[in-house]
Amino acid sequence: MKTCNLHERVTNRVINQIREYFPDKTRRGQILAIALPIMGGMMSQNVLNLVDAGMVGRLGDSALAAAGIGSFATYMSIAFILGLSTGVQALAARRLGEGRNDETAVPLNGGLMLAVMLGIPISLIMISIAPKFIALLSPDPEVVGQASSYLQVRVIATVAVGMNFSFRGYWSAVHMTGLYLRTILIMHALNIFLNWVLIFGNLGAPALGVYGAGLATTISLYVGTVIYFYLAWRHASSHGFLHKIPNRKVLGDQFKLSLPTSIQQLLFSGGMVMLFWILGQIGTGEVAAGNILMTFMLTALLPAMSIGIAASTLVGNALGRKDAEDARRWGWNTTVVALLYGFLVSIVFVVAGKPLLGIFLVNPETLALAYKPLLFMAAVLAIDLAGLTTMHALFGAGDTKTPAMISIIGQWLVFLPLAYLVGPVLGYGLLGVWIAQGIYRGSQALLFMKVWQKGRWAEVRI
Repeated sequence: MKTCNLHERVTNRVINQIREYFPDKTRRGQILAIALPIMGGMMSQNVLNLVDAGMVGRLGDSALAAAGIGSFATYMSIAFILGLSTGVQALAARRLGEGRNDETAVPLNGGLMLAVMLGIPISLIMISIAPKFIALLSPDPEVVGQASSYLQVRVIATVAVGMNFSFRGYWSAVHMTGLYLRTILIMHALNIFLNWVLIFGNLGAPALGVYGAGLATTISLYVGTVIYFYLAWRHASSHGFLHKIPNRKVLGDQFKLSLPTSIQQLLFSGGMVMLFWILGQIGTGEVAAGNILMTFMLTALLPAMSIGIAASTLVGNALGRKDAEDARRWGWNTTVVALLYGFLVSIVFVVAGKPLLGIFLVNPETLALAYKPLLFMAAVLAIDLAGLTTMHALFGAGDTKTPAMISIIGQWLVFLPLAYLVGPVLGYGLLGVWIAQGIYRGSQALLFMKVWQKGRWAEVRI
């Protein structure tokens, strides 16, 4: 009898654990209702990234390397302002959970104000230092010239980027991600069209090459900002949009909430630029191959971010209702969904990796450089994407400091020194660098999950 009771208790415990980690049909529906429109937008971003790389890739390895370095230099330039989205989403989701619907757009107003205050000086500084900055990242004069002009035209849109990410945070927090999807599809369709016109000089336009790709992106970003303002005026006016302006204290608190994520984004992007510098010490072919590998990584990562954004919203809503147990379940539910998605993408990379690389890398030697690193990336992708989702769950709880510290220490004190050692110094090349990156990202993901398991995030007040 005792054995039967013990077996029953163990069985019940296992069943309860499964229910805790794996979302049931209702909870899957809530996750997907938020995540799918964002995922559609992210997939659209993936298409844009791949089309961009495919178009620029026809100009040769130097142009592709310049676009890669220019893109990641741009990301580093605007990364600080991307953290505004985290503060907007965490605060708006919490206010919605608390039932303070008429105040949900106040954090959005704050995000828009901060985008202007931070974006203008960032743009001016980066435009002035772009040539010298790019020269630090590549020894190739041809790459430096093209990447510098690309960076200068891209950072003109820094204010637009900050505003657009603030809008995305708000739409996600209030379960209106369909508006985000519609806008992003218009932006990306416009961007691809303008790429075709401005890179190659179609429809009578000058052939601007890499610079044309950057100009196309900048124009599409500002068009998106105008659309977002129109939609917010229609759908968020009753929730305080442009009516209830946060005072200095509230704006300061919002900035402090966003600051760790902004610093994390800045240093992460700086680390990516440093990664390209390390690859540049190995060779231009390695930079070109690394650019495509990072594009593939973003192709996999961006849809997983949509699940993470859903995690932030659902965790924030639950904590607004003062239901920490439900928030904990949402964190694990979304992490499992991201894990399963990661496994599926890994299978695609393993089965079709070489043909996919061949679309973008016309040089057989460059393609050979990229193939084995792609396979290793596929081996660790699922746990990486699961950890990314757990990190966003922590953001939704208002715990932005802990994941920022884990990310910064892991990247700058572990991965980058190790990548330099195994790549240029010991001669293991691109494959050695990508193995080091996989180890770093997998370990980071496990640490995020450990922090979530401990549950101290439930004590954060925002």
